Amino acid sequence: MNCVDIYCGTYRREPSGIAFCPYRVCPMGAHSDHQLGKVTGLAIDKGVHIAYGSKKNGVIELSSLQFDRRAQWHIHQIDEKPVGDWADYLRGATWALSRYYPLRVGLSGVIEGTMPIGGLSSSAAVIIAFLGALSKLNGIQLEDTEMIQIALEAERDYVGVSVGTLDQSCEVLSKKHHLLYLDTRDNSYELIPQHPDMKPYQIAIFFSGIERNLAGSKFNMRVDEAKSAAYALMAYAGMEYGKFGQAVLRDVPREVYEQYKHRLPDNWRKRAEHFYTEFDRVQQGAEAWRRGDIETYGRLSFESGHSSIYNWETGSDELRTLYEIMCRTDGIYGGRFSGAGFKGCCMALIDPTFAESIEQRVGEEYLKAFPQLKGRYSFHLCSSADGIAL
Repeated sequence: MNCVDIYCGTYRREPSGIAFCPYRVCPMGAHSDHQLGKVTGLAIDKGVHIAYGSKKNGVIELSSLQFDRRAQWHIHQIDEKPVGDWADYLRGATWALSRYYPLRVGLSGVIEGTMPIGGLSSSAAVIIAFLGALSKLNGIQLEDTEMIQIALEAERDYVGVSVGTLDQSCEVLSKKHHLLYLDTRDNSYELIPQHPDMKPYQIAIFFSGIERNLAGSKFNMRVDEAKSAAYALMAYAGMEYGKFGQAVLRDVPREVYEQYKHRLPDNWRKRAEHFYTEFDRVQQGAEAWRRGDIETYGRLSFESGHSSIYNWETGSDELRTLYEIMCRTDGIYGGRFSGAGFKGCCMALIDPTFAESIEQRVGEEYLKAFPQLKGRYSFHLCSSADGIAL
């Protein structure tokens, strides 16, 4: 790994450890975890490595192969607000961990991501890998639930992104050849094994070539619109409700939505429509996976992608085009854009015997639509994987 070589060259010693956290895909359940919905997900065999060692003076010193500038801070002197650089997620992780455990030892580290950034929850992956390394150096043993919660707080409460626990849970709890079926209301979960009669599959990642998109700021607005729908529906139905920030669609029965949805502004109604239909798709998808029916699971994933585009109203032109190409390509069971949808990639579950033709057809059609992205678009073939490894 390049991060190990660079660490050795920089610090003139071997790293004391290498932390790895996988990326994740969410074929169904996207844009519902922050409303306490249900999700399904898989960790993949690509992710973030951190080669690290201790710094007894309490300094955190990090460099990344994906970014130019080195970042540095002290475990007891963390900026109160995000600085605005790539390391904010890790400042947030230091801040969140220190709220639960005393920190004595700092960390020097080199970070290496094995895929382009965007759509696979690289932010959660780097937070979790870093938390694992910093905890180990400080003699802290985090339970899975603690790791998920602290990583969530780093991204939500420090960085300010209104995420749920989908990403963190997939990257911590996943098991190879199993589907994670998670209820984000109470964080109960099931790891559904791959049925022995299921047709073979691999996970294809189509990276759009778009790594940064200012439209990503619309993510928090979509969450607020979903909360607004929940708040209004509770009021229309005469339900008790508290503060706006606590309103979630999971607390609003489906029949209340059906009765009062015509009174919602269009945007709020569409956000709620996505939540309720996605909830149904996730439950149906889990049962399809349980019986080994990957065709039905894939079809539901395609439907999830359609709802994210037309009801959640996200997805850049590039990702919508990739999704449309995927829908008409032989050998793809199903898929959708991955992540918030403003940048990054689409994921698909594919029949491995079609991998070569899928790579060729999707690439040709996509680059015909966006020739300026030649050299930046890329195709990656992945498998399911276990969660974090320290």
